[in-house]
Amino acid sequence: MRKLVCVPVLAALLTANAAPADPWAGKPHGPVYRADVAPMDRTVRTRLMPQVETLLEQLLREKRGMRLGGVAVFESGDKFLPGKIAAAMAYRVTTLDRSDPRLAQRLEDFADIADLTLDDPNDTWGVYYYISALHDLNERGLLDRAVRPATLARLKQKLDWRRFVRPDLTLINLPNNYYGVAFSVARLRHLLGWEDAAGADQLLARTLDHYRKYSGEYGFADETEGKGRFDRYSVLLIGEIAHRLIETGMTPSTEVKGWLRKSVDLLLPRFNLTGEGFEYGRSIGTYGETAFLEVLTAAALLKVLTPQEERMAYAFSSRISARYVDFWVNPATGSVDMWGQGRRTDDYRGIHRIFGENLSLARQHIYTNAIWNRLGYAGRAPDPSYAKWLETLPRSTLTWFARGAYDRAVVTVRDRGRVIGLPIVNGAGGQHMHNPYFPVPFSPGMLSGSADATWPHLVPRITLADGAVLMPLAFFKDVRVTRQGAVTQVSWRQDALDRMGENDARPDRRASVETSYTLASGRITRSDRLRLAPGVRAAKIDLEFASFSGEPSVRAGGVVGFGTGEVSRFAATGYDGCTAGKAEKPEYRTPTGRFASVVRCTRSAPTARDGVIALTWELSYNR
Repeated sequence: MRKLVCVPVLAALLTANAAPADPWAGKPHGPVYRADVAPMDRTVRTRLMPQVETLLEQLLREKRGMRLGGVAVFESGDKFLPGKIAAAMAYRVTTLDRSDPRLAQRLEDFADIADLTLDDPNDTWGVYYYISALHDLNERGLLDRAVRPATLARLKQKLDWRRFVRPDLTLINLPNNYYGVAFSVARLRHLLGWEDAAGADQLLARTLDHYRKYSGEYGFADETEGKGRFDRYSVLLIGEIAHRLIETGMTPSTEVKGWLRKSVDLLLPRFNLTGEGFEYGRSIGTYGETAFLEVLTAAALLKVLTPQEERMAYAFSSRISARYVDFWVNPATGSVDMWGQGRRTDDYRGIHRIFGENLSLARQHIYTNAIWNRLGYAGRAPDPSYAKWLETLPRSTLTWFARGAYDRAVVTVRDRGRVIGLPIVNGAGGQHMHNPYFPVPFSPGMLSGSADATWPHLVPRITLADGAVLMPLAFFKDVRVTRQGAVTQVSWRQDALDRMGENDARPDRRASVETSYTLASGRITRSDRLRLAPGVRAAKIDLEFASFSGEPSVRAGGVVGFGTGEVSRFAATGYDGCTAGKAEKPEYRTPTGRFASVVRCTRSAPTARDGVIALTWELSYNR
């Protein structure tokens, strides 16, 4: 079994400036799989589970002294960690037959680690992971052997949904998706005989009522209470709810299945050969890929997919798991790597959570693989017609999230296998200034934002004479999408711009804008017609384009050519000029790797012509 490298070397390898140990470092797509990708079950059994077992063996040896990636894992502040450890340790037990001679030792190991972590903080998701592990053990008649009586009595008190839900069933300073977590905990407590069904029934009703209220007629969960943040979690949440119902022996309603189908319809046009997932918003990268696993397996199990869609969903799932072990797990460290080799994730998933992230990601692959096995796909090679089927997917789709005072949607374009997403959402709740939520095109391996970064990625940033900074990010009206052949045109207006500097988007009516996009094969163009209110002056307008393409050269007229990479040309008009250079600062890293170059365009003291400041950019890419 592969051993982990010593801690100092491991820490060095996981730093942003380390020499790449992974063969895919600096190659944001990673491997491209075609017909030869392994069955998901083989990848999980022979590659992923041994990787997790190695980490758990290290835990059993080092216990509270364990370090990973330079992090003292029990001093990291990861408040979900005991639950994630319990879930992984339970897999070590439940994958064995009752007659396996290793079973007794693994039950003792579980008991030892349960005692070790008993007094550690373990909140919300950690409570769910832990009680789910206990339920799995109990279902196999092993709980009494896996947890010592005094420890189990303490866990019965600690693993309680009332720790994060008030008596009136409102959440204690938590986002909406935690209603589903609370329901799951309550239902599992009931199945363990720890309480009656009343709490679970009430929380399920609250979960579905809340989803219904904030998903509206289009069926996607607003991450905020009606402010319009629709991201990966808006698509994933109904998959999580469906899985928790299935896990606890309940039958999802027709309404839940209908919501699940809407998520499927958004995900299908994003299928690809590389196993890459959600392209915009927070917590993407490898979590943007496992979101597909969870939604697709729930849909397959509940017969929400057609037979052909089910086969293609399994083919894509096999690619996602292969990508996890080939791209996301660093072979030099034996750990998932979302932080080194030029990669960047949001602070929520910082490297302090490295051990827990290994365990929770593995869990998502393991339990979704078990569902595919249940459906008859164990050891089954992915459908060889998958690549051909991708060519039949629609060239352009429009998915509405909300319409009314403001429009929220995402446009998805496929160009010869390349997937391009254009989100038109409000990144409320602390995300509106972060460029993974900007209304710009994103495409795996070609166009990306940078987690928690605020530089003006492909969007003009207007600095007024009084120092206020405005950007056209949040208040979309009259969104229109038209398609003609291979060309998709998208337009909207904003009567107010987003004033930077506050947690939520704040409308500022001193400026307005009309925006249009043209997405053609190999080319994307954006045009903005910016208007300032009478008497308002702008001191500066600037824009940036960070790219995986390298060797930039600035030509006349604000045109930048690239010698390497998928984007071949970028041109901006309406600015005084553009510069280009290497993207060396930490904020120019993406979930999958470091940008190679950055283009910066600036216009000082802009003046309007006929009341309009016209700004455009155009980029060309290899097809």
